[in-house]
Amino acid sequence: MRRKLVAIMLSLASMSMMLTGCGGSEKQSETSQEVQTEEEQGATGEGGVVTLKVWGATDDQALLAEMVESFKTKYAGEAQFDITIEAVEEGDCRKTLLADVENGADVFSFADDHLLSMVAGGALTPVNNAEEVKKANVEGAVSASLVNDTLYAYPMTADNGYFMYYDKSVFSEADVANLEQMLNVAAVAGKKVTMDWESGYYLFSFFGNTGLNLSMNEDGITMDCNWNTTEGEIKGIDVAKAMQAIAVHPGFLHAGDAGLVEGAKNGTVAAGISGVWSANSLKEAWGSNYAAVKLPTYTCGGKQIQMASFSGYKMVGVNAYSKHQEWSLKLADWLTNEENQKLRFEKRGLGPSNINAANSPEVGSNAAINAVLAQNEYATLQRVSGKYWDPMVEFGKTMVSGNPETKLQELLDNTVTAITASAAN
Repeated sequence: MRRKLVAIMLSLASMSMMLTGCGGSEKQSETSQEVQTEEEQGATGEGGVVTLKVWGATDDQALLAEMVESFKTKYAGEAQFDITIEAVEEGDCRKTLLADVENGADVFSFADDHLLSMVAGGALTPVNNAEEVKKANVEGAVSASLVNDTLYAYPMTADNGYFMYYDKSVFSEADVANLEQMLNVAAVAGKKVTMDWESGYYLFSFFGNTGLNLSMNEDGITMDCNWNTTEGEIKGIDVAKAMQAIAVHPGFLHAGDAGLVEGAKNGTVAAGISGVWSANSLKEAWGSNYAAVKLPTYTCGGKQIQMASFSGYKMVGVNAYSKHQEWSLKLADWLTNEENQKLRFEKRGLGPSNINAANSPEVGSNAAINAVLAQNEYATLQRVSGKYWDPMVEFGKTMVSGNPETKLQELLDNTVTAITASAAN
């Protein structure tokens, strides 16, 4: 509507010029300047303030504030900035943004498995310096940021996976190669090995490298899964039986990240599966005995199967409805550049996707980063629909009991039916 008013006023000014001759020309110039929109002024940084909103994880708020201040300093001569920072977790960003895209943040961080739905929802602006960004970051992070060969986000980290932490005073390097051996050693020492069994994120470990399939269909909404198959070298029930044996082992404890850290601190837990986000707490708990390694193998169907994992990356996107596209893109680029990825590693221990930052001696000597990189050889990009998560919670709850009343094959059949259900169900 404002643009229409501008056009009408300019037309009237033009008519006035025709009637009054040269005297009207000066009047028209004044009118054009008066009706220049605030949005146009802000976009150029001339005569207006560039107002931006940034979303980031709760634990990153202080770090983001530092990065935003350096951004303001960098571009101090080009614009005035009013940048606010709000806490929205990377795992919640998609839901929060798509609920009201037009009023969402201009710049936000999120996990790579949310990229497809955010692009489909029209929420993301393509990166405007794509070739430069591609050259600066590791291939996996770049690939995870692409949709149909278009780069839709700036890679930020390359460590969003999980692996095994352990106490070197309890386990040897040989022990941590096999899960059953770890459980035996832990039981003898009166300690536990933890893993969260009420999360499809971690439970994928048992199925991922068995030859069984879990994948998105071409529609990008529904899934294909044969974890209940009764054919093949490794059958679904083989995996379920292996899990059943682990669940009742005296060296095993079903616990999430908080339980792992608490147990490490009070001496009841000697190892556990988690990601880089637990590194600092576990270093504090185990001191010089702190160590990390790729996931072990486990016994399934009479074979040793390397435990799998979901790999992932975190990235920064720009809202397609941002009123200041150019500045939003510059800010997203700044938050993910080499210097700030190094800063993110120094302050938060997060693994860089930037090639130069990742190749630094400091990153190379980090046990958790080395473990997630080693595990990446056995990892799969997390590409699952919303139908995956709830059935896996129920499956995990049943399996962790050790002796589910439901027959294992029936349990697998019900789980797969729920995972592969159509979007309408």
